[in-house]
Amino acid sequence: MELDGIIKAIREFPGITRKKTIQDVVRFLPTHTFASVFASEGEDAAAIEFGDDLILFAADGIMESLLKTNPFYAGYFAVLVNVNDIAAMGGKALAMVDVISVKDDRICSQMLKGMERAVKKFNVPIVGGHTHPDCMYHAIDISIIGSVPKDQVILSSTAKDGDDIVFVMDTDGFYPPDLRYAWDTTTNKEDRIVQEQMAAMCDVASEKLTHAAKDMSNPGCIGTLGMLLETSSMGGYVDVDKIPTPKGVDFIQWILSYQGCGFVFSCPPENSQRIIDIFKAVKCDGAIVGKVDSSQILRLRSGDEERVLFDFNSDIITGCKPRKQ
Repeated sequence: MELDGIIKAIREFPGITRKKTIQDVVRFLPTHTFASVFASEGEDAAAIEFGDDLILFAADGIMESLLKTNPFYAGYFAVLVNVNDIAAMGGKALAMVDVISVKDDRICSQMLKGMERAVKKFNVPIVGGHTHPDCMYHAIDISIIGSVPKDQVILSSTAKDGDDIVFVMDTDGFYPPDLRYAWDTTTNKEDRIVQEQMAAMCDVASEKLTHAAKDMSNPGCIGTLGMLLETSSMGGYVDVDKIPTPKGVDFIQWILSYQGCGFVFSCPPENSQRIIDIFKAVKCDGAIVGKVDSSQILRLRSGDEERVLFDFNSDIITGCKPRKQ
């Protein structure tokens, strides 16, 4: 594949570039003085100590442009992205609360229908929240809590030199109209399968198969890996020819897409096939796509060609360097 074009597309993709502002917020809200905070910025969810367990706590907001384009999917994805964040850390999602701001009853109705569908799909309740019924804009924000045994939590800041990089993705999906980078693998699937896909991360956690992981979110599969390596102060390479890809989908569109079910792993080589097999049992494709090293440089390969995508000695995606336990 033509690596220069792939690199240009990733580096200029808004799903990557808009993450850079995270570092500015984090500077104003330090967490290192709070002893109960096990993990925070840079992770998919904050982890708060609670006896032998960790409470996982995350929040996500949906861009107003999506609410205007497709309010049903805005409500649906508001739930999905939060559930994925808890799953990525090996946790079980427990409950959510929402903040809804609306000025148009039609948009509000469609958004609520999307939220209702997702609550049933993922079997995680919305138990409260707050509504602004007289706003001059539309917004949906959801916060979620989950839990995980402290000795099973999966962080995204603990990749190790020599790890395999494994991608698992549900390639059985579609792009909804006008949502070019949202790969929908859940709305048309049985609820049971979707819930089993999320629970597969709990199996990876309980068997302690991986050093680090993240769900494939707005930066796409390679961009998500970039965030994992950046926060881990690591580098590595990805062979783009090995990335699981559905037939008939443009490759650059695919690697920039938010995955309905997709995870990046940095794991010991002896555990890679086990992770792939766990997700194969829930109808996801997986592959070893590269290796982690200590260079702090992420490189892409295709055939005999190799190019630098990010040099974390100077490049920034989020700028987060979480404290390690």
